[in-house]
Amino acid sequence: MKFTDGFWQLRPGVAALYGQEAYDIWETADTPDGPGLVVTAPTKVIAGRGDTLNRATLTVALSSPAEGVVRVRIAHHVGGAAPLSFDLPGESSAGETVVDATGGELRTGSLVARVEQGAPWSLSFSSNGRRLTGSGAKALGYMTLADDAQVDPGIVGNARAGTPVGRPRTFVHEQLDLGVGELVYGLGERFGPLVKNGQTVDIWNADGGTSSEQAYKNVPFYLSSRGYGVLVNDPGHVSFEIGSEAVERVQFSVPGEVLEYFVIDGPTPKDVLGRYTALTGRPPVVPAWSYGLWLSTSFTTDYDEATVTSFIDEMARRELPVSVFHFDCFWMREFNWCDFEWDPRVFPDPDGMLQRLHERDLRVSVWINPYIGQRSPLFAEAASQGFLVRRADGSVWQWDLWQAGMGLVDFTNPDATRWYQDKLRDLIAQGVDCFKTDFGERIPLDVEYFDGSAPDRMHNLYTHLYNKAVYDVLVQSRGQGEAVLFARSATAGGQTMPVHWGGDSTSTFPSMAETLRGGLSLALSGFAHWSHDIGGFEGTPDATVFKRWTAFGMLGTHSRFHGSQSYRVPWQFDDEAVEVTRIFTRLKMRLMPYLFQQGLDAAATGVPVMRPMVLEFPEDPAAAYLDRQYMLGADLLVAPVFSESGEVEFYLPAGEWTSLLTGETVHGGGWRRETHGFDSIPLYVRPGGVIPWGARSDRPDYDYLDGLTLRVFPGGEGEAEVMVTTPDGRSETFHADRGDVTR
Repeated sequence: MKFTDGFWQLRPGVAALYGQEAYDIWETADTPDGPGLVVTAPTKVIAGRGDTLNRATLTVALSSPAEGVVRVRIAHHVGGAAPLSFDLPGESSAGETVVDATGGELRTGSLVARVEQGAPWSLSFSSNGRRLTGSGAKALGYMTLADDAQVDPGIVGNARAGTPVGRPRTFVHEQLDLGVGELVYGLGERFGPLVKNGQTVDIWNADGGTSSEQAYKNVPFYLSSRGYGVLVNDPGHVSFEIGSEAVERVQFSVPGEVLEYFVIDGPTPKDVLGRYTALTGRPPVVPAWSYGLWLSTSFTTDYDEATVTSFIDEMARRELPVSVFHFDCFWMREFNWCDFEWDPRVFPDPDGMLQRLHERDLRVSVWINPYIGQRSPLFAEAASQGFLVRRADGSVWQWDLWQAGMGLVDFTNPDATRWYQDKLRDLIAQGVDCFKTDFGERIPLDVEYFDGSAPDRMHNLYTHLYNKAVYDVLVQSRGQGEAVLFARSATAGGQTMPVHWGGDSTSTFPSMAETLRGGLSLALSGFAHWSHDIGGFEGTPDATVFKRWTAFGMLGTHSRFHGSQSYRVPWQFDDEAVEVTRIFTRLKMRLMPYLFQQGLDAAATGVPVMRPMVLEFPEDPAAAYLDRQYMLGADLLVAPVFSESGEVEFYLPAGEWTSLLTGETVHGGGWRRETHGFDSIPLYVRPGGVIPWGARSDRPDYDYLDGLTLRVFPGGEGEAEVMVTTPDGRSETFHADRGDVTR
């Protein structure tokens, strides 16, 4: 949100108080993290005793919740209720402080935060003696808006749905320096350019599709090309101006009286993500079966058990491996979402059907959301027990946008959470293996929560509580390592409850490209696993789009055929679509020893399986802006084809790269233009890569050690160490001579 009118002036109706100096600095043990610094920053340089009267100050506290991480808390008035913050499972105490006549320092690992004594205000962050960023003149701001201020924070979000942000009167902002050539990434799933410089980004979950500036997964964390990250520890509306107001700075602001953020050390982008996910939660291991193809009924199509069986029979007849069958919304009766009951008109024998699906070695996923329609028998039950979010007058909050008269489950109420979870336990006992947790973004503000949480802070955080309620049931019922969601909305920490998919795209090449940009941005926000609707959700793709999207969709962690108004079985398009599905589904199954290990590594390090090129090649300036290709794990480069003609342009970093599909070797360090048929895609192995190659192509969850081949590719030297872990947890480490090229 922009407060200024150019460099010198404020926008009409905006009043600003800036921290002008570090008037005094003292050491304290009274911080959330143990030793720290507290700084008084008056909003005027204090020249005499009289200047201390009638004068606002900003109190700045510095501490360290983990090695290599500095917490900065800026407060105007501290007497109000403490604002909500994110869960920080990795929080501890790691800082050391020093104060002398020139200023104060907080040291944690190689990261040093230094506040200079006196004026002008100066807070800097350095690592191993190299300055990363800092906060200078007019960076600490306490902003007040008049009623007629020409600033409107209320336009953010789904206005039609009645869930835009409110119009608060006060804000706290910070500005951190942007160096020459410094680039900013992350901030959740964003469908615009991968590099966020020049953008305004509002952290406010909204159901806006993939073709808008809105996003389902907003994360107030960004990663800098200079080797650090910043997390704003506020689950509410955080507004970022990334070189888009003060072009030399990143500005972030929150409503209210307090702003808290963390600066996270690197030095590499992987190191930053490792520290960030250690603090906010690492992604868990997901089951091997979930990497296989998910086949869906789609949304508004007609289906019953006969339809489902026909899909499965035809996939088997065509030798197309399927691992999960997904039932979308209409497994329940219309107007009843959610009542967690199979519609008896179309599924008269759900127990028998689920048993028959399991006998075919399939897992079953069903769609749910956190809403209870008025027609559902559960509405009255939940309302009578106080399990639905209420308005200030005590009435149940309801609206008609989605399900008629629906209410919202209050997950801040432990009894409501248990009640909701019990419904899921019944489905799990019946034979359901996992849940698609849809929605969670359209969360109102004119409500009161059971635990008294501020509605503006709960708007983004609600989805975290919703997904956690579902994920915890799966962990309790299936065990850690077997639990998996298919979730749409998220915020910081959501990476601990995979998998997430990209939301409602359209069935076009441009939408395919924006979907990829969203996934890359999400990966740079700490999410290790990601999926999307192959072929696009809205509309029906033509055969060309479907085939190109299938090749792309199978070269990721999780792959799902799903749409809105039409089935997404490949024979609905043409015979070649069947062959393309067969080729790339089988390819993924052979890659499972590699992919599953990459998932295990992500759980240990926080480095995502799907990686933007800049994450793997931070020293290559050509990789900085690449958003039409990615690394799948450490060794495979994927460049999806976004054209009917098959023409694709992509960049190969320096070295000797080898096509996994053809064995052709090419020298990198530049751009390539290739033309691919539908049965092909640019899929290159990194120089010196060693790919563990599985023996089976019919399923993802097999014994990877049985018949394993190590494929050694040219361009490397020395010995490679390759670990392979089976779905049942057996591991073996292999050593391969990179000079013994096998391909």
